[in-house]
Amino acid sequence: MTTTPPRPWLTSYAEGVPHEIELPTGSLFDLVEESVKTYPDNVALEFFGATTSYGELGEQIVRAAEGLRLLGVQKGDTVALVLPNCPQHIVAFYAVLRLGGIVVEHNPLYTPRELRHQFEDHGAKFAIVWNNVVATVQAFPADVAVETIVSVDVTRAMPFATRALLRLPVAKARESRAALTTAVRGTVPWEKLVDADRIDDHIFRPSMDDVALIQYTSGTTGVPKGATLTHLNLTTNAAQSRAWVPTVKRGTSVVYAVLPMFHAYGLTLCLTFAMSMGARLVLFPKFDPDLVLPVIKRHPATFLPAVPPIYERLTAAAKEKGVSLKGIEIAISGAMPLSPSVVEPWEAQTGGYLVEGYGLSETSPVLMANPVGPTRRAGTVGLPLPNTEVRVVDPDNPTVDRPSGEEGELLVRGPQVFSGYWKKPEETATVFVEAAEGDDAGPWFRTGDIVTLDADGFVSIVDRIKELIITGGFNVAPSEVEDALRGHPDIQDVAVVGLPSEHSGEDVVAAVVLKPGRSLDETGIRDFARDGLTAYKVPRRVIAVDELPKSLIGKVLRKQVRDELVAAEAQKV
Repeated sequence: MTTTPPRPWLTSYAEGVPHEIELPTGSLFDLVEESVKTYPDNVALEFFGATTSYGELGEQIVRAAEGLRLLGVQKGDTVALVLPNCPQHIVAFYAVLRLGGIVVEHNPLYTPRELRHQFEDHGAKFAIVWNNVVATVQAFPADVAVETIVSVDVTRAMPFATRALLRLPVAKARESRAALTTAVRGTVPWEKLVDADRIDDHIFRPSMDDVALIQYTSGTTGVPKGATLTHLNLTTNAAQSRAWVPTVKRGTSVVYAVLPMFHAYGLTLCLTFAMSMGARLVLFPKFDPDLVLPVIKRHPATFLPAVPPIYERLTAAAKEKGVSLKGIEIAISGAMPLSPSVVEPWEAQTGGYLVEGYGLSETSPVLMANPVGPTRRAGTVGLPLPNTEVRVVDPDNPTVDRPSGEEGELLVRGPQVFSGYWKKPEETATVFVEAAEGDDAGPWFRTGDIVTLDADGFVSIVDRIKELIITGGFNVAPSEVEDALRGHPDIQDVAVVGLPSEHSGEDVVAAVVLKPGRSLDETGIRDFARDGLTAYKVPRRVIAVDELPKSLIGKVLRKQVRDELVAAEAQKV
């Protein structure tokens, strides 16, 4: 008999959202193949104005898969993708899966050291690489050498007129072209890969339990690990996302890929969710309001996943340039807290909704989201998606549940939760907790996040366990202190970390970016913090910095902030 915890969040679901969904039975390749068959004439991809229909996309996937097969890619092989958002990225992703291969996504802006460490971990011998990164991959040492590199010139997917402008003999054109492509040698050009004379009709049909993707964690709290995600994990998360937004219709929706698709967030909500909807996916190689606003004039986004800084910049740019954002229906924000100062102007300008969600690389990644509508609850990350269960437990003894409203570590389980890290059984074992006796629904994944769960099922993030500051025996959540300091009139941005202290274990220290023309008033800032924080949470020190290190999607990297401050302290000694 299965014994499961209560699920109070179900009563808070928006109208039309099912409590449970039927789990998919087809693979990720089946997912895109269905859209190709159903919507062959619909626009699948838009890139700088150039469009690709679903019929054309399906043909390109088949040709790329045949090219990879002829190069030697077989079932179970890892194939590394080191690409920005571009049409070739989508084609390569599904071509690898068509052969039963395993996609490994990489950030093309990573340093050579960061990329090399990931290749050392997964050992891929085949890679599909943006021209601008080819030299980095070719320079790997012999023990990590990639046998076959397919090089991608992203400008080849642009309209002819845009490519012609990039070739103009003027400084700005040369600068733009250099940012997008460069000459390479010793590779298989993408155009040759997809130029097969004969297509082998054999398709390997992966099972739902086969690994489809190795998604590396951000590495902000240690050495990155590869989360192994199956076809079931990823197709389920796309289906859960579809169920959450029933007003987004198949075959008519428009989705913007302003998030990088090598990141778990962008991958699921753009690369798999959008393709499963038969949506028009508008691809942006990087976020730039000047690229996005002209598209909004032609095709406002039905669904726009992004992060708070993107919404802020779009809102400001649209207002400045007199561009209407009306027609953008649903925007979902993740990766960092979403404040009312972002939501209110966005919803006023769009007439749509901007809601916050939450997820992790290990969970494909979406675990929960706020209802789309007036019942959303500001300051929370929302409700668990259909087929998702959560518990809040004592971090030191995860078998003990915390009462409703009390802080604890978030445990989750569901069909979108991964089964482990690539070739790391010991690390895998540490993040799972066995279910209680009589509960045969499977183990629970430890998220490492401290949260509260209220009586209506809404979850609020308090902080990461590994980022909690312990000062004088008290736990301090950095985000709470940051929220208090952001209201100071001199502060533009802030990161709070714990620095080693002989007296208290750690001191609470705030690194602040000051607004233009302001000077640091450390005493005034600490006095300001005392108005909203208990004494031990008030920063012991406030340090002015020019900027804060951030991830590609704009999340402040607290670990890097801490390392930089520790290094600066060491230099003073």
